[in-house]
Amino acid sequence: MIVLSLDSSSKVATVALMNDDKLLGEIILNDKKEHSIILMTIIQDLLKNNNLNIDDIDGFVVSKGPGSFTGLRIGMATVKGLSFGSDKPYVSISSLDALAFSIASFDGIICPVMDALRNNVYTSLYRSCNGSLEKIMDYSALDVNELVDILNAKGEKVMFIGDGLINNKEYLVENCSNCYFPPNHLNLIRASSLGELGIKMLKNGQCDDPNSAPFYLKKPQAEREYEKRMKLSNASNN
Repeated sequence: MIVLSLDSSSKVATVALMNDDKLLGEIILNDKKEHSIILMTIIQDLLKNNNLNIDDIDGFVVSKGPGSFTGLRIGMATVKGLSFGSDKPYVSISSLDALAFSIASFDGIICPVMDALRNNVYTSLYRSCNGSLEKIMDYSALDVNELVDILNAKGEKVMFIGDGLINNKEYLVENCSNCYFPPNHLNLIRASSLGELGIKMLKNGQCDDPNSAPFYLKKPQAEREYEKRMKLSNASNN
């Protein structure tokens, strides 16, 4: 089974091609260009370099979030279009699952952290279980201080991974006991991790509903600002 996977949930755009357990190729760009401009170009280049076309793809995998609202919409729309146009299935997987999978062999708590702005992170907690991941805390948007309190209460060693470390690593080192960090290149979500997780789902006959939507965890900023203005307006009217 040949699967094309992609992630655009952060500033990084990444696409991978998997043929069963073999990684055929992966492209990662971390240059802040708009995903809507570069994503299809990356896909076309990767297919061309593997002497494949879109009809050779048996299924698609995409990150469903959490992450950038715009980036997630672009990624989901791209995969839905490819899936519909080729009449091939697709599955969506949490970006946090993909991050955790990159260090699935760690023998402690695995804690992916994605930047959610204003001292917040998107996160969840996992353990390695017979080569797979067992989620022990649901997807959450937490203040970093709250996350540290949760982990310190567990009293176990923990491995952090993700772009949330850019602004928070120093704080975690100082305040979270028994913490570890992977090499920096693993802090980027890998389309190959998504592909490896997704290919198992597709082989089991799983697929997403065409109407499935990204998983945001938090409301978009514009929606939060609108609700704030409406509350102020109602308060002044009363």
